[in-house]
Formats: sequence, C-alpha cells, structure tokens
Amino acid sequence: MAATVQGDDDIIDDDIGINIKYPPSVEKAIKELFPSNDPLDAPDFNAIEYINALFPTEQSLANIDDVVQRIRMKIGRLDDEIRSVIRSQTNVGSDGRQALEEAQNAIEELFSKILDIKSKADKSEQMVKEITRDIKQLDHAKRHLTSSITTLNHLHMLVGGVHSLVNLTHRRRYGEIANLLQGVLNVKEHFDKYMEIPQIKQLADRITEIQNELAAQIQSDFEENLSADAKKKPPDLNQLADACKIVDILNPTVKKRLMNWFVKQQLADYSDIFCDSHDNTWLNNIDRRYTWLKRILMNYEGEFGQLFPSHWHVQERITHEFCLVTKKGLSKVMSERSSELDVKLLLFAIQRTTTFESQVAKRFAGSGFEDEIAPGNPFQENDEEDAKLSKESVFIGLISCCFEPYLYFYIESQDKSLGELLDRFVQDFKSQGIPKAVENSDSGIVLPSCADLFVFYKKCMVQCSQLSTGQPLLQLAGLFKKYLKEYATKLLKNNLPKSGGGVSSILKDADVRFSVDDQSMVCCVLSSADYCLETTIQLESKLKEKIDKNLSDKIDFNSEQDVFHNVISSCIQLLVQDLDNACDPALNAMVKMHWQNVEVVGDQSNYVSSICSHLSQVVPKIRDNLASARKYFTQFCIKFANSFIPKFINHIYKCKPISTIGAEQLLLDTHSLKTTLLDLPCIGALTSRKASSSYTKIISKGMSKAEMILKVVMSPQDPAVGFVESYINLLNDHDVSNFQKVLEMKGMKRNEQHSIIDLFKANIPSNTSSNDQSSNTTAGSAAITATTTTITSTTTKSSGRRRPQEPSRIKRLEKLIKKQF
Repeated sequence: MAATVQGDDDIIDDDIGINIKYPPSVEKAIKELFPSNDPLDAPDFNAIEYINALFPTEQSLANIDDVVQRIRMKIGRLDDEIRSVIRSQTNVGSDGRQALEEAQNAIEELFSKILDIKSKADKSEQMVKEITRDIKQLDHAKRHLTSSITTLNHLHMLVGGVHSLVNLTHRRRYGEIANLLQGVLNVKEHFDKYMEIPQIKQLADRITEIQNELAAQIQSDFEENLSADAKKKPPDLNQLADACKIVDILNPTVKKRLMNWFVKQQLADYSDIFCDSHDNTWLNNIDRRYTWLKRILMNYEGEFGQLFPSHWHVQERITHEFCLVTKKGLSKVMSERSSELDVKLLLFAIQRTTTFESQVAKRFAGSGFEDEIAPGNPFQENDEEDAKLSKESVFIGLISCCFEPYLYFYIESQDKSLGELLDRFVQDFKSQGIPKAVENSDSGIVLPSCADLFVFYKKCMVQCSQLSTGQPLLQLAGLFKKYLKEYATKLLKNNLPKSGGGVSSILKDADVRFSVDDQSMVCCVLSSADYCLETTIQLESKLKEKIDKNLSDKIDFNSEQDVFHNVISSCIQLLVQDLDNACDPALNAMVKMHWQNVEVVGDQSNYVSSICSHLSQVVPKIRDNLASARKYFTQFCIKFANSFIPKFINHIYKCKPISTIGAEQLLLDTHSLKTTLLDLPCIGALTSRKASSSYTKIISKGMSKAEMILKVVMSPQDPAVGFVESYINLLNDHDVSNFQKVLEMKGMKRNEQHSIIDLFKANIPSNTSSNDQSSNTTAGSAAITATTTTITSTTTKSSGRRRPQEPSRIKRLEKLIKKQF
C-alpha cells in the first residue's frame, strides 16, 4: 500500500507542471457545483504568481517551513477525500442497474392500470348518454316552447301598440305617445330577425309611417303655435313639451329640422334691424348687436324656458347662429366701407367683441354644447396640447376672426409708434447721455431705453395675441425684428466713440485712445447689447408659445441675436485695443533701454511700473461698468492677454544687444508683469476672486515663453552644441528666424551666426510634431536646472571681484527660477 501511495505521489509530482484546461462550459458547471475562492481552484492558476503572493519579500521566506507544512497537510486532506469518493463509487453501477429494473417494472404496472381506468371511463360515458338521451329532448322542447310563447307575447304587444299609436296620433295625445312609442320600438327590435315574414314586415313599415306622421304633425304644431304670423291664441306649451319628448325618440334629423326653424324664427328680426343700409351695422354701434341678443335670450327664458329640454341647448344654438350671422354681416360691411376704417375704431370693435365672446363662453361653459357641435373623432388619440385647445369654448373667436384680415391697420399703427419711440430714444440719449453708475451696485450701466423698448414689445404682443394668434402676430414679430436691428444700429453702434469712420476704422488705428467717458460709453453699449440679447431670446420663446402651432417655426430671431453679438464683440475689441495701445509707450521705453550696460539687478523697471499702474487704473473701472455682464469681462481679459503677450515677446526680441545682467533684470520684469496679469481680473477689487482656469493657462503659457527666451539669452553660447540644445529644450521652437533673433539679442554679429545656425538646423528633430508634450516638459525642466547651474558658475567666475552683495543676488535669482519651475 505504501508503494502504491508512493507511486501516486510520483505521478502527481510528474503532472504538477501540466496545465489542465477544460472547455468553458465545463469550467462554468464546476464553478456552479463547487464554488470556491481558493486561487488554487482558478482555471488560470499561475504557480509563480501564487508563490510570489505567499512570499512577497525576502523576510517572508523565514516562514517557508510553515507554509510547506500547511500545503502538505492540504494535499493529504485532498488525497483522503479523493480515495473516499473513489471507494464510494465502487458499487454505484450495480445499484443503478437494480434501480432501473425496479423503475421499469413500476412503469409497466402503472400503464396497465391506466388502460383499465380508460376502459371503465368509456363504459361509464356510454351509460350516461343512454340515461340522459330523453332528458335532452325534453330540454330542447322546453326551450323552443318558451321562445314561441315569448315571441307571441311580443307580437301581441306590437300589434296592440301600433293600433294604440294610430289612435293617439290622431288625437294628439303626445304625453301618452312618448311612453308607448319607446316601448313599441323596443319590442320591434326583437323581430329584426323575422323581417322575411310578410306580416312582420308590414308591421315594421306601419311603425315607420307613424313616426313620419308624428314628425310632420309636431313640426306643423310648432309652426302653428309659435310662428309670428300665426299667433292668434296662447299656445299649449304642455302639449308642445310632450311633443319634444317624442322628438327625442324619433330620428335626430327631426330634432335638427325643428331647431333650425325655431332658431331662425327667433333671429328673424335681427337681419331687419341690422340691415346693410342701416347705421346700426357700422362698428361704432356694435354694442347694440350684443345688447339685442341679450334681450332675446331673456325673452326666451321667460316664454320658452320650460318648453324645450335642457339637453337641447336651445339658447346655445340661438347664440351660435347669432354669432355666425353677425360674423357674416360684419365682414360684408367692413369690405364695403373699408375706407372708413381706422385703428381706433377697429380696436374698439375688437375689444367689445372679445368681451362679448368671453361672457358667452363663461355663461355656457360646461353645458356640453361644444361636444354636440364638434364631437371630434373618438378613435383619434390627441396629445396634451390638442386636449387643451379642445377645451376652449366654441364661441371664442367665432365673431372676432372676421377682424383678422383688417389687422394690418393695427400693424401699421404699431410700426409708426415704434418708429416714433425709437426717435425719442435717440433724442433722449443725445440730451441725457449714458446713466450714471451706482456705487457698490452689481447692475452695471444699461441704457434705460432697452427696458422701455421691450416693455412696449410686451404690451404689443399681449394685445395682438388677444386679437389674433395667426398671421397678424407673425407680422408683428417681423416688426419687432426690424426695430431690434434699428435699435442696435442707432442706439448702440452709432454711439460708440468716434464711430464716424466705423468701428473697423477705430480697430485699425493704433493711436486711438479713449477717455474715461469713452470707456464708460463702450461698457454701457456692451451691457445694453447683452441685455437686449438675453431679452430677445425670451421674446422669441414667448412669441412661439402664443402664436399658432403651424406658424411657430417661422418665428426666428437668430439674425437679430447675431447683430447684438457683433456689437458685443466690437465693444470688447475696442476696450482691448485701447488698453493695448496704452501699453505701447512703456514697451517702447523698454526697447530703448541700454540693456548691455545694466550692471545690477534691482527692483522692477519703470516701464513695468507704468504698465501696472495703467492697468490698475483702467481695469477696475471696466469691471465695475460690466458688473451686469461678468462673462464678457472675462472675455475682455482673455483677449487682452492674447493681444498683449505676443506684443511683449516681440518687444523682447527688439532688446538687443543684452548682457547677462540685463537678461536677469528683464526676467525679473517679466515675472512682475506675469504676476500682475494673473491678478488682472480681480485687480483693485475689494473681494478677491479666483481667475478662470482658461485665463490663467493663457498667461502662464505666454509669459513662460518670454521667460524661456530670457533664460536662453542668459545661458553661455560656448559650447555651441550646449547652447543649441538648451534653446531647443527650453523653447521647443524650431523656427530659424526666432533662433536668429535670440542670437542678435546676445550681441552676435552676422558672420558669427552662420556656424551656430547651421548647428541649430542640424539638431532640429525630423518629426517634431510627434514629440510628446510631457517629454518636452521634462526635458525643459532638466535643461532649466542645467542652465541655471551654468549661469551661476559663469557669473561667479566672471564677477569674482564684484561687490559682496553679488552672491546673494544670484541666489535670489535661483530661488525665483526654482519657484516658477
């Protein structure tokens, strides 16, 4: 047995290096049956990684004996489990065969029992059919007999009902007919399937004839009793009320015909009173029309209020027909007398008409008349917007829509009013100028005419939307667009400083300088344009909400928004140009300095102080004036940085020749300017606000380039290879012209530059664009350190006899460079 175990161990040892891989399906099944978190059970087990995890360090090898002992014990337990499983499966085969035989015997016995039960069930079913055969016949006979008796009863009721209807119709007993007729019609429905029988067909035809006779008779009774020409004695309203109950049972066309006659009877005098040739028809007497209808409705309630059922909506029908007749009459009279129309009269008529429509809609709200007039399609699914529109009363706009073709008078009037309003704005601005800024206010300076213009726009929009939400409102939107552009031109563009030659001429003139009032004017125009831009967007949204859905796509104010965007861009560019031009004298003074004669690095130069002083005076005022348009102040700072920094670098190139000490002084000046520019957005502010990351990135990138140029100038030109490598690593610039400018700054003559330029060209990488930015930064940092060391050693050797404060000056410069990089 020991030999066997030893042999198994040898086999296991031989197979340790074998990596057994099962198919994915097998691995999945094993994982489901035997879930385990042990790394030894992983399908991608790696022995080396497992050992490294057990012994991560050399010190952990001290416990190797314990680990080996634990693994051997685990192997022993696994061997015992495997042996027990193998031994337990020895008799599985014989037990399985025995169980299979038992199952087969049980199935055969069950199958025989099922066959026996099925045969007994068939016999039982046959016996039940024989027993119940006679019962089924009796049941069918009973059902047929009951149906025959019911049909005979219905036939008796139908014949008797028809006979009674004939007698009651001749006697005009409408109250009894109403109850009887409905019952006869209900009984008739039971004989719809027997219409092939001649007698049944005759009865059905007779019922139809009775209905037609009743319809004609009731119509005649109403005309005899309620007609204006036939009123000889008081009508029997009770009898007519009973007749209305019969009309509800008859065909709906009977009710419709009766209602049309009654409504026309009630409105018969309307056309005579308000005929075309009468003065009452003109718009100034439109109130008389609506007063006449109110009197007719009051008379109806007094005379016929109890005659017609409420669900007939007689008052609503009279009002609806009145509106249609009035609309037709007003349209005709306005077309014939259009020369007499004016805005005042038109608005008066519209206001009275819309008030009348609102009163009528409120009075008949919830009556259900709208559903009867326009029931809609029950199979169509309406969205929420259509549902809201469907809830609006049918009377709203029923008359007032006739005024829509003549609303061009209103549009022309608003056009004239807006033109006069704009002229008044121009005169007020010339006489009053820009408003004064309020101290410690975040509102900025905005022209008051901006708010006045949009308040007038709002009033016009609300008024026009009450008159019409169709084409006139679209025309009004076009009018708004026209005067927005005129406002941008006359009140904003034309009031920019020195705008006689146009903004483009100002931007091209490098000598243009603005006064404090000019700067305030530009800021005021910018803030006003921003206010107009934001309000125009809201105006467009409101117009799209109010106008008809099919016209909303035609509302577009993009071109007007572009106009205000252009004004804002021009204002920002003017402010940048003015501030940039103000820095030119200081930069020119920097170029004129004799940098090769500078011997000591002191405080910042005078030109830097001049620039910082001007920025601290101008920028806070611009920031305060743009308090309501803070985002554009940030744009102003970014554009100024993009304009000033390249100009500053160009002026650095013009500083030639320059000594090492002069370059150190320039480097200190550049650092001072960089600090000032970083603080530019919050310069002079009571509360410090962090500049935007985009602005900080622009300043850091641009001024770092200037500092790198000066560091290259400070580095020794011998050896030439080191100087070229330092230039490439620090500036990452492969432009030969820029490299030549640096050589000129170092004071090298033309004939001395050729060899080092050739060396520079030879060291330019072949594929510059593929260099990674991070590697350039790393190389640049290393080059800075090397250059700093070289500068320090060179300066120390060349100035050994200088004053004692020279070493401290070099250390201060080193700290400054290390702080930046």
